[in-house]
Amino acid sequence: MIQISIHYFLHFLFPLAIAYLFFKRDWKRAYLILLATMLIDLDHLLATPIFEAQRCSLNYHPLHSYYAAAFYSILLFLRKPFNIIGIGLLMHLATDLIDCLFTYHECQHCLKDSPALELIKYIST
Repeated sequence: MIQISIHYFLHFLFPLAIAYLFFKRDWKRAYLILLATMLIDLDHLLATPIFEAQRCSLNYHPLHSYYAAAFYSILLFLRKPFNIIGIGLLMHLATDLIDCLFTYHECQHCLKDSPALELIKYIST
């Protein structure tokens, strides 16, 4: 239950705080852009099965890859709205990483085939 609560907090309430604190003049637009970055999850439709509770998204789906993360980082240095998009996409990946860490903590063998296993192990130690 705590994992789900943290997941949805990071997807909906934390972006609201980011939008309000850092984009005060246009926080509503910034918040909508941050929410729109959740469309990154459309790449889950390419997987079989589409949803698997114990799967770590990092480096498994194309838009959740390390290469994609590097591109999203570049967006941070561009003008609005691209920097906001970069923030949202990287926050999404961070949220998914936290989910992977929760899963690994509860069930290490569940992620034995995860492409991000070495990163998860490294962060966990």
